[in-house]
Amino acid sequence: QVQLVESGGGSVQAGGSMRLACVASGFQFDDYAMGWFRQAPGKEREGVSGISWHGKYIYYADSVEGRFTASRDNAKNIVYLQMNNLIAEDAAMYYCAALPYALFSMYHWRKLDLYTYWGQGTQVTVSS
Repeated sequence: QVQLVESGGGSVQAGGSMRLACVASGFQFDDYAMGWFRQAPGKEREGVSGISWHGKYIYYADSVEGRFTASRDNAKNIVYLQMNNLIAEDAAMYYCAALPYALFSMYHWRKLDLYTYWGQGTQVTVSS
């Protein structure tokens, strides 16, 4: 059975750091690009980062560029999101999702409906 399980969320002060992890199981992990998305209360789910199946191509939303770093370890079926210099606007539920590698591009990684599998999310709270 396919599973994406996020972890690492919690509460952090503004300016702090946090690393999210997403463990995948039940499918061929390296056949998929991975995306990180977030959704704050009352807002639409938005793309944070997309990473290609081999990790060579990584894209970020403008709002997190330079502060967040995505990476993946295909041997462990894990994708990470390192978040530094967190600000209040980063507070949200964070989700990882899997996208068939052939559909991944700098133009399409943000498109939610292209993603096949989704995790349940992990909450990130940023206090000032």
